[in-house]
Amino acid sequence: MRVRILVVDDERTIAESLAVIIEAAGYEAGFACSGKEAIAQASQACPTILLTDVLMPGMNGFELALQIKQICPDCRLLLFSGQAVTAQLAQSFGQTFTRLGYRFELLPKPFHPAALLKKLEECLAQPV
Repeated sequence: MRVRILVVDDERTIAESLAVIIEAAGYEAGFACSGKEAIAQASQACPTILLTDVLMPGMNGFELALQIKQICPDCRLLLFSGQAVTAQLAQSFGQTFTRLGYRFELLPKPFHPAALLKKLEECLAQPV
C-alpha cells in the first residue's frame, strides 16, 4: 500500500508547496484548504498521515484531526503551527486525544523540508 499524506492549510500556496515536496520524496500527496474539504477527501480515501496546520478559520487542526480519526482510525496525525496560542490549544486538546487513545505530533513552523520529511518518516515508524 502506498503512503498517502493529506496536507491541510488555509493558505493554498503552503498546502500546495508541501504537497509538492512530499510527492518529490516519493509519497502520494493531496491537499485541502479547509477542514471541510479535508474531511470530504478523507471520506473518499483515508490518508496514512494527516499533516495539518493548527490555526485555520472555521475548524482548527485539532478539531479536524479528531474528525479524521473518526473516519480513518488508522490515520497518523502531524500538526504544525507557528503561533504561540497553539500551546494552549495543544494542552486543551491533548487531554481529549489522550483520553481517546490518539497520538499526535506538533511541528513548529517554519520548518525545513528535510525536517518535515524526517518527521513524516518518524510518524510512519510509530504504531497507530
